[in-house]
Amino acid sequence: MYQDLAKGSITKGLLLFAAPMVAGNLLQQLYNIADTLIVGQALGRNALASVGSAFTLMTFLTSVFLGLSMGAGALFSIYQGRGDQTALRRAAAHAFALILAVTLVLALAVYLWVDPILRFLQIPSELYGAMRTYLLIIFAGLLATFLYNFFACLLRAVGNSVAPLWFLGAAALLNIGLDLLFVVVLKMEVAGAALATILSQLLSAALVMWTLMRTKESFRFELKHLKVDKPMLRKIIQIGFPAGLQSVLYSISNVVIQANINSFGTNVIAAWAVYGKVDGLFWMIMDAMGIAITTFAGQNFGARKYERMQKGHYVGLGITTILTAILAAGVMLFGSILGSLFTSDPDVLAESMTIIRFVTPFWFSYICVNVFSSTLRGIGDTFIPMLLICFGTCGLRVLWIFTAGVIYPGLYTSLASYPLSWTVTSVAFIIYYYKFSDMRRINKLIKKEKKERQ
Repeated sequence: MYQDLAKGSITKGLLLFAAPMVAGNLLQQLYNIADTLIVGQALGRNALASVGSAFTLMTFLTSVFLGLSMGAGALFSIYQGRGDQTALRRAAAHAFALILAVTLVLALAVYLWVDPILRFLQIPSELYGAMRTYLLIIFAGLLATFLYNFFACLLRAVGNSVAPLWFLGAAALLNIGLDLLFVVVLKMEVAGAALATILSQLLSAALVMWTLMRTKESFRFELKHLKVDKPMLRKIIQIGFPAGLQSVLYSISNVVIQANINSFGTNVIAAWAVYGKVDGLFWMIMDAMGIAITTFAGQNFGARKYERMQKGHYVGLGITTILTAILAAGVMLFGSILGSLFTSDPDVLAESMTIIRFVTPFWFSYICVNVFSSTLRGIGDTFIPMLLICFGTCGLRVLWIFTAGVIYPGLYTSLASYPLSWTVTSVAFIIYYYKFSDMRRINKLIKKEKKERQ
């Protein structure tokens, strides 16, 4: 099912496009949730803390090629909107080669520097061995993670957000089954959880590659289209690199906070891991709506439907706000029930509820960052938004940890870095969007078109 987001109801189009991605993100969360739940219940607090801490590092490294893929996906959407299938195929082939090279370098870096990384994260000695084992196995599946996410971005850019959902569904079910087999039955501990995850990722990667290499559509992926085209490569880097760097720096700030959290002891580390699963529900909505808004903006920008693109921005802002309100209310009401899925330790559960009650109400302060940056990415405006996120969200958060966190050390001080950085960056995006971005030129074109119709 391929959606043309340049036609039809805007609200219906965004919801129908985003819904499978929300479900898909939920299933993708099941990879780590299954590890966390089964490991936490079967192996105890230390194993739970090890897997939870590893997730932050995994997110950091995978964010590199995920950001590049999202940036390239914006370019794919623009070509799809223009109906330029030749350019779309060439862009896909060039982006594939570029991001594959980056992924292989990352995988090598992990194996060369795993111990210095763990020392930087201040991993307690009782968690060190288990976390090291988990990481060494999990990053063997980095290539599979890249393959799935790259091809899923290509499918979404041309309007198909349903197929990736089915593939993730199959992989999530396999992951849960293998977790139970390796961890509970075969007693492989955290190594079993890691192995279950990478085998599941291999399945989702194989399914999405099979689909794109066998499709009869004009965007069928074939490496024969990889004939070095410097202008095309330059476009991919111009749009993809800022998105990739933005994701990396965002994740670096989270790694710094994880290192800070690790200094508070095993109970807090485990509680942060539990909160991470609950918090993941919020980010799956942000990711899905972000991709939907970027794809919508890209297709309509490519088709020169600027007024429709502008309306889609505000509809996306409204939908994201409503979904956030529903989720935040649910988490505040049922957070303890969600937390108890991952741990039965009363101390860990109490700490996790402290984090949930503090951070969740501030989710609203991030909405403008997500929606405004997604629209701008869709029209190819990525450099300044990258700087706003890097300095406003990432830089400010790290600065806070190394200043206020030193003067007033404690969990609440660390947590305060999130609402502070989100609020500042949201304000910066609103100012940039209306006063300085490429949307100023587009808004002038919209006003001109309205006058001509009158």
